[in-house]
Parts: sequence; structure tokens; C-alpha cells
Amino acid sequence: MHADTPSLLARVQQYTSDWLQSIDARPVRALASASELRDALGGPLSTQGVSPESVIESLAKAGLRGTVASAGPRYFGFVVGGSLPAALAADWLTSAWDQNGAFFALSPLVPVVEQITGAWLRELAALPPTMSFGFTTGCQTATFTGLAAARHRLLLKAGWNVEADGLFGAPPIEVLVSDEAHYTIFMALRLLGLGANRVQRIPTDEQGRMRADLLIAALRARKGPCIVCAQAGNVNTGAVDPLVEIGEAAKESGAWLHVDGAFGLWAAASPNHAALVRGIERADSIATDAHKWLNVPYDSGIVFCADEAAHRGAMSMAASYIVATKTERDPHEFVPDESRRGRAIPVYAALRSMGRAGFAELIDRNCRQALQFAVALRAAGYEVLNDVVLNQVLVSFGSPEKTQRVIAAIQEDGTCWCGGTVWNGRTAMRISVCNWSTTDEDVKKSIDAMLRAART
Repeated sequence: MHADTPSLLARVQQYTSDWLQSIDARPVRALASASELRDALGGPLSTQGVSPESVIESLAKAGLRGTVASAGPRYFGFVVGGSLPAALAADWLTSAWDQNGAFFALSPLVPVVEQITGAWLRELAALPPTMSFGFTTGCQTATFTGLAAARHRLLLKAGWNVEADGLFGAPPIEVLVSDEAHYTIFMALRLLGLGANRVQRIPTDEQGRMRADLLIAALRARKGPCIVCAQAGNVNTGAVDPLVEIGEAAKESGAWLHVDGAFGLWAAASPNHAALVRGIERADSIATDAHKWLNVPYDSGIVFCADEAAHRGAMSMAASYIVATKTERDPHEFVPDESRRGRAIPVYAALRSMGRAGFAELIDRNCRQALQFAVALRAAGYEVLNDVVLNQVLVSFGSPEKTQRVIAAIQEDGTCWCGGTVWNGRTAMRISVCNWSTTDEDVKKSIDAMLRAART
């Protein structure tokens, strides 16, 4: 170790503590413009370089003004969690260890922690213990992985080895998606060569839930291999597709069922909300984000797969210098990337620090706080556009123009941060409650700021 490393890390710890302590009092929005940040951090690359202390100091100063307090308790703009203290500390350890989590031979610790954590996550989500899992960069890659497993199994069943022979001449795969499907589903289909525009969209109800009756009709009319993409947690309303009916229909028709559970999957961990996602255990693959309700640092998604052979078949690669242990799990067989950090370690720390009861309380608290927003804003005369079933609230302040002005005023005020959306043709402010540190007092402060912005 370099002699200066301990003092440098101690300085980073102080900078980090200063930033975290500033969150509660500072405006949630960023305080520096892009040009100010370029001036502070840019310029020609020096010939000789500068000291590590100088590099870290300039980044820390820029971070105080150039970051958004999205890790804090009053950020409601997107479905974004913060980082639990244990998860943040574990992420620092992960970086210091600098382990490649691809193979057991490279790092026994990472695969073992991943195996433990994946089993805990299956239990929390009430998924079958036989489901395989992989830790990806995020829900986008988790979706890609799940749909790659679907492509593998469906085409293998049709007599085609897609990994060896590609898609030229392969039997076509029909894809049925909710009309409210998240755009990452379409990106995954593009990357897999299945096409974003070749899907059949299934209409949704007034809350954005897929119409099971119309899906059943579409499944009966189809021919050949088929993937159904359902959703647990609509990104606007929080609504969950009727997974029991969808799962039964997919199984009866032989279709592969993939569920986008980026945040909604974790309703299963709460006895008060688990009924919303009943039936998700019948999915063939599920994708979720850990930086949302699991509240860990970024670079963390998880894929679950009911068919481990298809999962491995879609992801595994061999090389002469890679020797499998045969007795231990090699994580690279379940995800697209090879060289990667031990991204399961912060998830492990988050789960172990909260426990089952703590995680269930977090889900219940955030859902209750979302309802607090809805009740207060509706009582003030503003229109809540969705049934608040999870952590999402859509609010209209009247005309589209006024709603947009209110959103801009809230963001400028800095007490909290909310973004805008268009839902069923209506312009709305979207409130997403997903942070472990959000208190009822934070909700009250934020409601006051919203009403103040709406009045002025």
C-alpha cells in the first residue's frame, strides 16, 4: 500500500461526511451549472499530473454544489432510494477489496456473499427456492438477462440453438407487452434482436394494469414461441398487473412470463402489501433494481429465473483458462458481464442491517407517506389522478401549464424535488417515495412547499 493512502482515505471520509450532513439543510436541486462544473473540473490534461489530495479536494468541492440530493429524504422525482448506512459502508469495502466477482477462483468471498444474498432476496419476495439469480448493473440488464433466458428456452424447444446459430432463419418469437410497459423492456428486445416494434401491445385499464382478458385472447390467437412481459409497479401509478390471471394464461399457452418488478416486487416483503403481487412466484423471470427500495448504491440490479438451465444456457461462456470449481457457484454464468465488482455485498449489508421486519416497515412507511401526500393535496383542492396503492402519486394542479409551473417552482424552492409526467393525456407531477430516511416530518415539509408553490 502507498504510504499516503491512509491519510487520503481519511480525507475522503471527512469530505463524504460533510456532504451527507449537508443533505438535510441544502436545497435538493443542484446548485452549480454545467458551465461552472466544467470550469472547476476541466481544462487541459496536465503533463505531469497532480497529487491525489488535490484531485479529491476538487471533486469534493464540486460535489457539494454539483450533485442533486437524491440520496436524501425529500427527493421524490424518480423511483430512487438512498443508501442505507450499512450498504454505503459495505460499498466502500467492496471498492477497497477490488475483487473481480466473476469466478470463485478470483474471489471466494464475492460468490459466497452473492449466494447468501440471493437466497435471502428470494425469501423476502416469496419466490420459489429453486429460482436462479444473478446480480447485474441494474434492472435494464436484469431484464435483458431474463429475456435472453426466454429466447434460449423458446428457440431450443423449437429446435434452434440461438447462441450458436444466431437469429438468421430462426423461428420468430412473438412478444406480448403491456401498453404501459417500461421503455427498458423495448431496449432489451432491441439488444436481443427481437425488435422493439414487433411487439403486440395489450391495452391497460384506467390505472395502467394490463387487461388479462385481452391478453388471454391474444395468447389464444398466436402461433409459435411467445414471451409475455408483465409489470409489478407501474412507474406512474404504482399499479400491478393481474399476475395470477396472467401467470395462469402464460403457463396454459406455453409462453414465457417475464415480470418487470423494478420496485414493485418488494411489496411481497410486507404482509400489508404482499397481496398486490400475488402470482409473481409463477413468473419465468423477474427483473428488479436494488438501488430503489432496497436502498443500496447504484450498479445493482437482480434477475431471478425459474429455469436455471435456460438462465445458464443464455449467459455461460467457456475459455481454456477458466476452470470451474464444480462445487462452488461461479457468478459469471448468470449475468452478461465478466469482470465486475462484488455488487451483492452492499445488498447483503442492507438486508442484514434491516432484517425482515425492518424491510417490511420501510415498505409500509413509504406507502403510508405516499398516501399522506395524496390526502393532503386532494384536501387542498388539487386532483390526484391515480389510486395510491404503493409509493407513487400523480397530481394535477389544473391546466398543463399551471402544473408545469408548479413543478418548476417546487424544484427551484429546493425543499424537495418532484418531476413531471404525462399520464393518460394529463400533465401531472409525480411523487415517488422510496427512501429509507424519509420521515413524516420530511413529508410535512414537502407538502407545505408544494402548497406554497401552487399558491404562488
